[in-house]
Amino acid sequence: MKLLTWGEGLLEIIHRVQEESGHLKDEVAVLKGEKKRPTFKPSRMNEDAGKAAEQDRTQNEKPAKRPGSEKKSKTSQLKIDCDQVIEPAEPIPPGSRFKGYRDFVVQDLVIESRNTRYRLARWETPDGQTLIGQLPQAVQGGHFGPMLASYVLYQHHHCHVTQPLLCEQLREWGIEISSGQVNALLQVGKERFHAEKDGLLSTGLALSAYVTVDDTGARHQGKNGYVTHIGNEYFAWFQSTRSKSRINFLELLRAGHGDYQINEDALAYMKTQGLSHVFLDALRQHESASFADQCAWRHHLDGLGMNTPRYRNIATEGALLGSLKRHGVAAHLAIISDDAGQFNVLIHGLCWVHAERLVHKMLPLNDQHREDIARVRSEIWSLYADLKDYKLHPTAKRKRELARRFDHIFIQKTRYATLDRLLRRIHMNKSELLLALERPEVPLHTNGSERDIRDQVKKRKISGGTRSELGRQCRDTFSSLKATCRKLGISFWDYLTDRISRCDQVPLLPHFLEQRIALSA
Repeated sequence: MKLLTWGEGLLEIIHRVQEESGHLKDEVAVLKGEKKRPTFKPSRMNEDAGKAAEQDRTQNEKPAKRPGSEKKSKTSQLKIDCDQVIEPAEPIPPGSRFKGYRDFVVQDLVIESRNTRYRLARWETPDGQTLIGQLPQAVQGGHFGPMLASYVLYQHHHCHVTQPLLCEQLREWGIEISSGQVNALLQVGKERFHAEKDGLLSTGLALSAYVTVDDTGARHQGKNGYVTHIGNEYFAWFQSTRSKSRINFLELLRAGHGDYQINEDALAYMKTQGLSHVFLDALRQHESASFADQCAWRHHLDGLGMNTPRYRNIATEGALLGSLKRHGVAAHLAIISDDAGQFNVLIHGLCWVHAERLVHKMLPLNDQHREDIARVRSEIWSLYADLKDYKLHPTAKRKRELARRFDHIFIQKTRYATLDRLLRRIHMNKSELLLALERPEVPLHTNGSERDIRDQVKKRKISGGTRSELGRQCRDTFSSLKATCRKLGISFWDYLTDRISRCDQVPLLPHFLEQRIALSA
């Protein structure tokens, strides 16, 4: 009996130690910014049978289904290519009556190579001229048909299939093709696609109320580079560059234009950024206010004696901003970013998710710090929810109330000095975080850019990087076209086959974008 009692006490001690160890692991996880272990509710198997039966009856009373949740026929809209009648295996007795058919639809793919030999008739006229038949327009680009070319583009840019795997797959299906020919199908003769991609940005910037922006790494020729995303719910545009500076971003916003302009917008920006009054007056009083390209602009700065790199950058940023205004960028265009400095131009707004993440990542040193961080985060998300509701139903009264709540949250004093300093720093961005109070149409986050640019991250992890300038250009072009097709509700496969076969039944994406933005206004 004593041995049994001693064993029970030892088991109790072991259970207590395991429980304390679990709590310590949870605290370490919280300090690292991770989640606690999941908690599981106890089983209901030992509950009173009558109580369980009553709960079951309550659960069986299902609420009314939400609209649109009724089951729909999955095959009612399918095109039936062939019918095959199957009679019963058993002999049909005399006197039986035919009761119709029980339909069973099977979807399948037919994958096979199809080789066509075009025999171009040649005729010699009496006067010695030679007449010869012309190939269809869709196959004038080479020895591979439009469906094969579309398939290669779709697999590489939409499904992220690498060129070696594509080449291997096509050969297994009976296509005689080399790796160089696969590369040519992906890159050569795509000028029409590049032009359509460039038109997306100019149309989007001229007609949109806002864009969200982001960038990520993109290696090229074995060196680190960057790809920048600009877009909203109607379009997406990508461009790879060596730099991620503000000058680079403003050059991208020019949408292909190469000029520099000195106007009131440019001069106001230079003054705000602290350009020397001597150079500011020199730029204002110079007889020329327009410069055709980068070479002419740099020559002008050299003539003014502007050798300080900081002043040259400020002047260049201002001249680029003046060029934007000249070429039709919407005067009310808002740019929503994650607070990266290169995006802080025009009317600038900040992402609430990135702002709150700074609080979430803080490392508490004790229980009081942990409690204050949790409380502040709860207040931030409560304000965020009310801001989303305000965007749907804006009023002057709610606008004043939300602004006061913002001040209360980000000026409060907590028991964690580091948290207080962070909140004060966030409060300095009040106008950018509360841009939605003045412009309810702008979003509170950059989730759209984060989602769009994830495709570039996947491609980077699969393929590493690009080697040629043409390859980098094609990567940006087809990423932009694919994402825009998805946003506009256009099948990317239908788009590719339409453009490659030159049917031109799918409207140009910039025109479609213009219509969608006009309808939403």
